[in-house]
Amino acid sequence: MNITRRNFLQAVGATSALGILSGCGDGGGAAGSGDTPMVVGYSPFSSKFSPFFAETAYDQDAQGITQLALFPTTRLGEVVYKGIEGETYEYNGTNYTYTGPADIEVTENADGTVDYDITLRDDLKFSDGEPMTIDDYIFSMYVECDPTYDGSATLFSSPIEGMEEYRSGMETLMNLLIAAGEDNKDFSRWDEETQKAFWTDYKDGFVQCILDYVVDNGVNAEEDGIDAKMANWGYEVPADATNADVFDLMAGNYETVQQMVEKESAGSLDGIMNNYADYAVGVETGDSKPTISGIQKTGDYSCRIHTTKVNASLIYSLGIQIAPLHYYGDPSQFDAEKGPFGFPKGDLSIVRSKTTKPLGAGPYKFVKFENGVINFEANENYFKGTPKTKYLNFREVQDVDKLNGVQTGTIDITDPSYSKDTAEAIAKSNGGEISGDVITTSLVDNLGYGYIGINAHNVCVNGEPASKASKNLRKGIATILAVYRDVAIDSYYGEFAEVINYPISNTSWAAPHPTDPDYKVAFSVDVEGNDIYTSDMSADDKYAAAKEAALGFFEAAGYTVEGGKLTAAPEGAKLEYEAMIPADGSGDHPSFMILDEARRAFDEIGFKLNVNDLSNSSDLWTKLSALQGEIWCAAWGATIDPDMTQIYFSDVANSKKATGEDKNPDGGENQGGSNYEYCIADEELDKLIEEALSSTDQEYRKQLYKACLDIIIDWACEIPVYQRQNSIIFSTERVNIDTVTPDISTFYPWLSEIENIEMR
Repeated sequence: MNITRRNFLQAVGATSALGILSGCGDGGGAAGSGDTPMVVGYSPFSSKFSPFFAETAYDQDAQGITQLALFPTTRLGEVVYKGIEGETYEYNGTNYTYTGPADIEVTENADGTVDYDITLRDDLKFSDGEPMTIDDYIFSMYVECDPTYDGSATLFSSPIEGMEEYRSGMETLMNLLIAAGEDNKDFSRWDEETQKAFWTDYKDGFVQCILDYVVDNGVNAEEDGIDAKMANWGYEVPADATNADVFDLMAGNYETVQQMVEKESAGSLDGIMNNYADYAVGVETGDSKPTISGIQKTGDYSCRIHTTKVNASLIYSLGIQIAPLHYYGDPSQFDAEKGPFGFPKGDLSIVRSKTTKPLGAGPYKFVKFENGVINFEANENYFKGTPKTKYLNFREVQDVDKLNGVQTGTIDITDPSYSKDTAEAIAKSNGGEISGDVITTSLVDNLGYGYIGINAHNVCVNGEPASKASKNLRKGIATILAVYRDVAIDSYYGEFAEVINYPISNTSWAAPHPTDPDYKVAFSVDVEGNDIYTSDMSADDKYAAAKEAALGFFEAAGYTVEGGKLTAAPEGAKLEYEAMIPADGSGDHPSFMILDEARRAFDEIGFKLNVNDLSNSSDLWTKLSALQGEIWCAAWGATIDPDMTQIYFSDVANSKKATGEDKNPDGGENQGGSNYEYCIADEELDKLIEEALSSTDQEYRKQLYKACLDIIIDWACEIPVYQRQNSIIFSTERVNIDTVTPDISTFYPWLSEIENIEMR
């Protein structure tokens, strides 16, 4: 699934971005003549408008509109391999032709290696008029493969020949400084002055983040001193306390510090250290190759990527945005054969310096960002023609104001969170329909799904997460939670979401369907494997049957059951667990009713579910990161390929349990993924995941992934809950709806053909 949780793991019900531009579409715009700006409402930006370092979905859209990716994907998420001449694919009974900047030919060799031969068009230009060549693509790849790269792309983890040799033997100065500690006396790799400066900056950054958090939560006025601020947070420090004093005080309270830091900076030192870039440079620690042997330039507009083995998801990683070497790098430092590749290896400072001002070959040029508005202007050099609307504004707006903005005329296009209430308000504006004379609504399935998670390490019997008893414990909990999914999701979303029974988005080609012969409703069998429910059962009958089945699972897990109630727990297990849900402290979450109804049902059988409604969603990630989560509600966002490595592969769970650390020193996620949340460690599952990646036969892969999903359900660490829809609304009065991207889909957002959209 290739997920970056901080970017896409949403506190469910939160707004998703309007769609990331992939440089695809059909048809081109004539010379841009419309001077009426098109205003798009977005949730707040973080100003990381970089093709390499954008983190939030909103920042990714803001930079994506200025960039051109290597290849487009179709409305079904298929790669377009012949983009230069274009390829035609059918969707909903209509044929669409997709064009892009390149052709890609994939050859599986007899020795198991794979070659990706890439040919660029020879007439592409960036928005500043400079021509694009294959050097720009190679430069972009090397940025994402640099040992110090800390963006969200995962190309560096691919089996490109020579990747490991290139990335080995180097570590960031920051990581080495943190590992060495403040009292380090070995200055063979840096001097004492650098070490002192780092720790001062490090402490000041953390403490300022803490104080900002305290102020933001309204416990003190900004002008109050450190002592007053910390006192209101429950810590006593003298009035003349220094930042170092506060840091030392808080250093022993990891959870509170992380909660504060993540609130202010999304958990990254990049967001809190003034001189972060000074310490993000690489330091040689061993042998390291100067080039990646598998990246081979074959012409001015062509290259070959040679991999050591088949990896089905690699093609999507290769489809990166082609950033201009002359802007983000230094052409005088580029040598396609020997290196370097536009920057000194291990030093991305020149790339980072352009983070707030993107430049590329996309349909629009970035002009400025001020007062909450990003101004763009049509790119006259766009390879599909100048966009028809000359001016484009992305305007910050809170989710609660998005619909009203379209109704009042301050916003033309936006993406309100879609629920029954939102649908009713839109229909009221239009006189009864969700698309009409005032607002036109587009609904597509979200590339992701909502779930309830259970940590196998914290919810188990006798400290054995993989044992049959532990699985039965979690199945007992899951059975009662699962039975309330239908009523809760219908109440919150109505027809705009559906309950799912496997932990995968319904948008994926690998998702099982109810018509499949082995399809099963999640957690609908008892401990003996018999069906719990019958078709003629009422809702109340099902709730009663779920409690009875849950008791069977608990008893099999080693619980003592007397008179229809649990009276004692086995070794290592409990009669009471916590379920966290980021519902703003007010129950505003699609899964809140599930927990609330389940809590009452559990009470009736002697089991206590403590529902913790979090007003700050970062508290949830803090607990999960600290391995303290038991049960929680959230959502996964996914990519087109259903690779499950990052979420369910054992190495991730094992390394997290062994080290107790889920974060790199710079605050980013471990490269391994997010299985530390579940702590699933299953050898058979690992084999299936690896086997699925080693094949390009989609039908075969689907069978393997179905087997994976069955194992995940058996672990009972994840209760799949719902597949929701994303909404994009357009002002029918101000946008020429006939020019909007037709057949918008999960994989083909409205931005895909933004060059064609006209204002009225």
